[in-house]
Amino acid sequence: MVSWSQFSTAAPELAAFGQQRLVGRIAYLATIRLDGSPRLHPVSPFTAGGKLFVYMEPTSPKSHDLRRDARYALHCGVEDNSGGQGEMPILGSALEVSDRQARQEAFEQARQIGYAPEERYVLFELRITEAKVTVYIGGKAERASWKVA
Repeated sequence: MVSWSQFSTAAPELAAFGQQRLVGRIAYLATIRLDGSPRLHPVSPFTAGGKLFVYMEPTSPKSHDLRRDARYALHCGVEDNSGGQGEMPILGSALEVSDRQARQEAFEQARQIGYAPEERYVLFELRITEAKVTVYIGGKAERASWKVA
């Protein structure tokens, strides 16, 4: 697993695309329920200090899922059925951030882009193992991918 900054160094074009498609927008986070079935959640991802984050209410099912099984899939929202401005799924594992200073720094960055995290919220860093990009040009899909070696 790597941080957002490590991913950005390894795959700068994919990371730039991800920054555009994920940050400041609604994305969808898939987690794994206790029974092994998937659960899907709308989230507002953001980057801060070279890391990709999501925050949530402490009672959210997604926080319980990620604490039990840290694996996730994150997918940007798509504007229309022709693929809009493109797709980006990311796979990895989430790490809960409990360090007070790290939380403050991340939440301050989130506020700077218009989010309003509260102190009670749970914060997870989304570490990355794989990322893919699909853009549609003239109705044809063009794909790129990256995976941790």
